[in-house]
Amino acid sequence: MVKQALERGLYVCNLARNEQKMKELDDTFKENYKGFIGDIADENFIHSAINEISKIGNIKYLVNNAQKSCFKKPTSYTSKDIDISLGGLKGMILCSTKTLEVKKEQDLKIVNIMSSAALKGNKQEALYCATKWGERGYTESLKTEYKGTSVKVIGVYPGGMNTNFWEDNREYVPYEKADTFMNPKEVATVILDAILNHQNVNIADIMIERN
Repeated sequence: MVKQALERGLYVCNLARNEQKMKELDDTFKENYKGFIGDIADENFIHSAINEISKIGNIKYLVNNAQKSCFKKPTSYTSKDIDISLGGLKGMILCSTKTLEVKKEQDLKIVNIMSSAALKGNKQEALYCATKWGERGYTESLKTEYKGTSVKVIGVYPGGMNTNFWEDNREYVPYEKADTFMNPKEVATVILDAILNHQNVNIADIMIERN
C-alpha cells in the first residue's frame, strides 16, 4: 500500500513497530515518505508521531491496518495473547482519536482495514474475531458520529491474503494453504482505488473475497 500510494503521488507517513522492515522502507523510498517506529498501542508514541505528521502537511487519509494475533482453541488463550491481539483495536482508536483532534474533526477520510472475520465467527479464531468485531463496532460508530460531515469512514473487510501475517501460525495456515489466498498487491490496489475515489459518492464498506 505504501508503494502504490507513493506511485499515485501521495506523501506517505508510515507507523509500524518493526525496526528492520521500517529501515528497508526508509532505504527504498527517499522522497515523499517518512517512517515512524513505535507501537501503535502506545498513546505517547501516537500523539508524538501524529503531531509531527501534521506539521509536514495536511493529513487527508488515515489508514488503520495493523494486527497481530494467534489462532488457537478457545481454552488455549493466555492473557498475553489477549493483550497482543487487542493492541490492534487500541491502536485503531488512538490513531483515529488523535488524527480527528489534529484535523479538528473535518476534511478527513478514515479507512479501517479489518478482516472478513469481523463479519462472522470462525473456528480457532475466537480471539481474532473478538478483536475484529470490536474494530467493526468502532468503525460503525464513527460512521454514525460523523454522518453528514466532511469526515468519511470506510470499513474494509478482506479475506485471507498471502502475506507473512501467518508466519507465527503455520500450523493453522500452512504455506500450501496461504498460496491459495489473495495477492496483497491486488488487494492494495482495490483499497486505494476506493480511498482515492473523487466521485460525488461515499464508499462505506468494501468486502474483498478471493475467487
